[in-house]
Amino acid sequence: MIDRIGHPFVDPALLAQALTHRSAGAPHNERLEFLGDALVNLFIAEALYERWPRADEGALTRARAELVRESALAPIARALELGARLTLGPGEMKSGGHRRDSILADAVEALVAAIYLDVGFEACRAAVLPWFEPAMAALPPPHKVGKDAKTRLQEWLQARQKPLPVYELVAESGEDHAKTFRVRCTLAQPVLVSEGEGSSRRSAEQAAAEAALAAIAAF
Repeated sequence: MIDRIGHPFVDPALLAQALTHRSAGAPHNERLEFLGDALVNLFIAEALYERWPRADEGALTRARAELVRESALAPIARALELGARLTLGPGEMKSGGHRRDSILADAVEALVAAIYLDVGFEACRAAVLPWFEPAMAALPPPHKVGKDAKTRLQEWLQARQKPLPVYELVAESGEDHAKTFRVRCTLAQPVLVSEGEGSSRRSAEQAAAEAALAAIAAF
């Protein structure tokens, strides 16, 4: 556990509190989560400011939002294997709370605060920033960050005065609570057809648009 986190706690009680959900009683991690949220935002803002010296405020703000949102923090929790170490109340245990993105993301923020209280700002930043490095490295260029695939594809076509894409639902399968949608994206210029799957029609359209952008880039 220590090896994955990258920080051996001087005060193990802080680690225990950071991984205790409110459903398990006090002391739980909500106050730590509050502090950790602010620290994560500061660490990421500083890292982006240094990494992108020419990016404007809007691009920096969008990039930070991408990196600190729940869906970005939960994978970090999984990489650190926090789920198996969470202390949850019986109800949350039964409902699979250790796999829920919201609980995992909160645990990451609480853990950041616990490290900060344990050893201070500089050591905390040094321990935490490597958790975010893969996601930061995967960010698109500053002028594209925060824009979804459909928007990027539309802007690419409009900039070249080409017809907009047509999206068509071609398949729908699965039970009502776990449906899978398949969407086709058709371009007239360049002539191109791509497909994508998702748990909603919108996510399938995004996947199809992403596939179209990848195909365009390979031309």
